[in-house]
Formats: sequence, C-alpha cells, structure tokens
Amino acid sequence: MAYRRTERVIRRLAARREDILAAARDAVAEGGMAAVQIVPVAERAGIAAGTVYRYFPSKTELVNELVEQACAREVETMRRAAEAAPGPLSAIAAAVAALGQRALQNRKLAWALIGEPADTETGAVRHACRAALAGEFGRLIRTAAAAGLLPAEQSPAVTAPALVGAMIEGLIGPLAPEIESNPARQREAVQSLTLLVLRALGVADARARGLVVQIALPAVTEGAA
Repeated sequence: MAYRRTERVIRRLAARREDILAAARDAVAEGGMAAVQIVPVAERAGIAAGTVYRYFPSKTELVNELVEQACAREVETMRRAAEAAPGPLSAIAAAVAALGQRALQNRKLAWALIGEPADTETGAVRHACRAALAGEFGRLIRTAAAAGLLPAEQSPAVTAPALVGAMIEGLIGPLAPEIESNPARQREAVQSLTLLVLRALGVADARARGLVVQIALPAVTEGAA
C-alpha cells in the first residue's frame, strides 16, 4: 500500500517550508541576496542543511520562491488598496502609496528582491514580478481612462512599466535617499512619488494634490516586502 501523508504531516511540512522562507527573508533583509546561503539559512530556521535541500534543491530555487512569494504579496497589497479607494483615480494613488510605503519599511529587502543584480534564472523571476506589478498598474490606468478621468491617447503598455521603474529608482534603488529610519521623510517620499505618478498620467496638478492629501497610508508593519 502506498504511503499517504496525513493532514497533520502536510501541515507540518508546509510550516517547515515557510520557516525556511522566513529565515531566508530575514537573511536578505540584513545582507542582501548574497546572505542567502543554505547552511546559514538552515541555522536560522533551526534545522539541518540537508532538510533545506529536501525543500529547495538549490539556492537558486530558494531565492526564486522567495521572490515569487514576495511579489504575490505586493500585488495583493496593490489590489486591496485600490479596491478600498472611492474612485478610479484614488485607486491609482492608493496602489502607488501602499506599494511605496511597504517598500520603504524595509528598503534593503525590497531592493534585493526586485532590483539587485542577480543570475539569469532569478532575473527572469524578477522580470515576471515587475510584469505583474505593471499589469496591475495597467489595469488601473485603463479603468480610469475608460471613465474619462485620464487622457485616452496614452498607452498603459508604456506608462505602467514606467511607473514600476519610477517606484524602484525613486524609493529603493541606489540613487534613492536614505530615509528608512525617518517615518516623516518616508511619508513625504511616498506622497511625492504618488504626485509624480498622477501628474505623469495627465491628472491636473490641483486634483492630483487633492488625491495625495486624501490617501491613507498603510500603517508601518513588520515583514514588509
């Protein structure tokens, strides 16, 4: 008779997998992607290195899963923020602000997951992540344009990826200001970026400023990105 895993065993295996990913995420938050090494990650998770290899046969697979998991979480953050907004333009502003605020809560982790130089395979996973973020922005832009709130002649296929690039470079890239320990400056940076996005999409300045003022930025939480 073939062995069938019980629900308890399945839950235990899933929990251990999450423990490994959490340990890897903590390592990245401290030292970037270079800090993801199987033995140190195993020590953080309180297990043997061989156990990590049973879940993730290589470091690349562990890193890729970490990026995919984080990306799915951020896409969901954008969707929830947009859905809670009162209108199409507010939805764009809310999505930008939510994503930006979370990225700044742990800039090193966010940069490592989406922008830090990586090997070809991990680069492809990051590309898919940026495409998913751009896809959400594109959907929000099309909705606002269909409602007559944005210039109809612009192309979301161009503007949406540009917004993702602006967020990466403006908030967490090497040229972005060091403001992780200053909540007031973080808020200012997120508001500035949101205003830039709205203006770039064709929202009149006065209205754009009004939308930014109305944004309720997410509370600071642990485990961002």
